[in-house]
Amino acid sequence: MIKINKLEIENVKRVKAVKIEPSSAGLTVVGGRNGQGKTSVLDAIAWALGGNKYRPSQAEREGSAVPPYLSLTLSNGLVVERRGKNSDLKVIDPNGQKGGQQLLDSFVEELAIDLPKFLNASNKEKAAILLRIIGVGQQLHELEQQEQEIYNRRHAIGQIADQKAKFAKEQIYFPDAPKEPVSASELIQQQQEILARNGENQRKRQRLTQFQALYTSQGQEVERLKAMLVDAETKYAQTGADLAAAQKDALQLHDESTSELEANIRQIDEINRKVRANLDKDKAETDAGEYRQQYEVLTNEINEVRQQKTDLLSNADLPLPGLSVENGELLYLGQRWDNMSGAQQLQVATAIVRRLKPDCGFILLDKLEQMDLKTLREFGAWLEQEGLQAIATRVSTGEECSIIIEDGYVSGQEGVTLQSQPGEIDPGETWAAPPAATTWKAGEF
Repeated sequence: MIKINKLEIENVKRVKAVKIEPSSAGLTVVGGRNGQGKTSVLDAIAWALGGNKYRPSQAEREGSAVPPYLSLTLSNGLVVERRGKNSDLKVIDPNGQKGGQQLLDSFVEELAIDLPKFLNASNKEKAAILLRIIGVGQQLHELEQQEQEIYNRRHAIGQIADQKAKFAKEQIYFPDAPKEPVSASELIQQQQEILARNGENQRKRQRLTQFQALYTSQGQEVERLKAMLVDAETKYAQTGADLAAAQKDALQLHDESTSELEANIRQIDEINRKVRANLDKDKAETDAGEYRQQYEVLTNEINEVRQQKTDLLSNADLPLPGLSVENGELLYLGQRWDNMSGAQQLQVATAIVRRLKPDCGFILLDKLEQMDLKTLREFGAWLEQEGLQAIATRVSTGEECSIIIEDGYVSGQEGVTLQSQPGEIDPGETWAAPPAATTWKAGEF
């Protein structure tokens, strides 16, 4: 991994003359009060390595007649310089060959010199960067789309099932009602058939009455007409036979009642209302059950998709153990970004930056005063463990600071002079080339 071995800065923003040799691993903290030039150091490094898009809007120190001068020596032997009126870039490789911004871009990761771009990104943007570098972004996106589609279908079906179940529960059930609606025409037809049979019975009764009257009349006629006895007796015998037959038929007759049908005809609307209510309740319960089955099927499909996502991330080559992505958001040790500690956020960001360009072994961090000393120790120890270099600023003059910047110089080294290129220093002003800065490492405070 390529790191910064030495940097020399002159007349950039608030910096007058600063020389720093940061630790090759761990955390180098540039401390000082506000407005002394700490952030200017980081801005100068970003400009030197990132190109003119990182050039400060007012790059030249106010009041200086000498243009900005930048020089960085990297661990791979490259020397990066910006000097002169236009601050032209010159990159010299170990063999003395010149290079340019394209050479720097090949190993300098943009987020390493502009980490706030990652830290301030949304949770989904952070997750997208992680998924892109481990090569599963598109697959996970497709799985998440599939999961969302199934979830939406399941949600809709669940709502319908709930509505059906609620409807069925609210319906009144009539256990005494028939299973099918009653037809008025069928009841009337049945009534007419019974009336027809009863009419036939009535005719038979009338016939019986007629035979009875005839028999009586003929008996009287027999008494009166003794002379016509033979003929009358014959007729009488015949009539007796007819009477016997009529009596036999009459004994077997049974009139059917139409009262129940008449009551049903009068109550047909109420009966059918109950039947329809029962059918609606039965159908709603059946529908609810079917939708619940569909809901369970879709739930199983969602679980299968989620398992595929879990397997995809479990088998991925993540830049930091414990990193994962869930519902499009980056997680570390099960915590979302806003629940991570400051040290954890920096560890995640640094690990992802390193994976983006593995040859880039350093990052720049501004405003670490938000971290307490314990967090600094944790982060510094992790950097050393990973062999990474971080140059950071902190509004502090405490022992945790590797160097202190005061009024554009490294504190305590203002008197040491080191001439820049001839003609590049203000009259009467010396450029301090201090000894190598004391670099803080984890556990030293």
